[in-house]
Amino acid sequence: MRLILLTCLTMVAFASNSILNRVAVDSGAIDPSSFAIIRVLAGAIALCMILTVRGGGLPILVRGRVIGAVSLAAYMIGFSLAYVTLDAGIGALILFGTVQIAMFAWTALRGAAPTTRQLGGAGVAFAGLLLALWPKDGAAGDLSGAILMVIAGLGWAAYTLAGRGTTDPLAATAANFVVALPLLLVLVAGAGLHAAPSGIALAILAGAITSGLGYALWYHVLPQFAGQTAAVIQLSVPIIAIAMGAALLGEAISLTIIAAAVLVLGGIALAITAPKAPADHS
Repeated sequence: MRLILLTCLTMVAFASNSILNRVAVDSGAIDPSSFAIIRVLAGAIALCMILTVRGGGLPILVRGRVIGAVSLAAYMIGFSLAYVTLDAGIGALILFGTVQIAMFAWTALRGAAPTTRQLGGAGVAFAGLLLALWPKDGAAGDLSGAILMVIAGLGWAAYTLAGRGTTDPLAATAANFVVALPLLLVLVAGAGLHAAPSGIALAILAGAITSGLGYALWYHVLPQFAGQTAAVIQLSVPIIAIAMGAALLGEAISLTIIAAAVLVLGGIALAITAPKAPADHS
């Protein structure tokens, strides 16, 4: 029961990132770039504090740190900018759909040939993602936001893949946040930055609590799940975000969103739960 409660809390934290970003940026309380910068700063501080309490060093100068930091920065920038035009629910759907499809494709390219079921599931998920990405009534803003969220998804997928095999995920994540901060400052700092106290508070909440502590909690429960089970569990995040967006922000749940969600999540679940293709020993 404790594991279930902690897992549910973690998934709600992940979904809350979309809600907090959408509320902060859409209200005009903060610009997307400032939100991303403050979110990473708050996350870095929170993770470093956890690391200090737990004990252990901060592995800054290690192989792969640049890849991890750059991909994290790409995720943060795309994520924040996308919510200028996207609803929280559809943004989360595009994000997690892109992450899972990208990771599946990379694994297929690097490993054994995918099975027919895996290919079919990936195809269904990709069709759902295209449905979610398709501009509605010529809404170019929605399309640009969707493209930015795809970039964020690719960044998070690369970040996840780069961190595979690390012996201390918490320390590696803290180091990535620390290194990503100056990258964000170089890439997005400039004219047009503004932040009201409410926007700063939401960015700190997203960085320190739903991101920093959320990631730490996920690392705590993750070893207790098989890899495929963990992947399926994360598919609940877009559904939670869609429900929270409707309940808290009054976002409409259209038939298109429902159809896209069913296709994306169902296709991914079909692909990642398929048995692996037998190795060719000929």
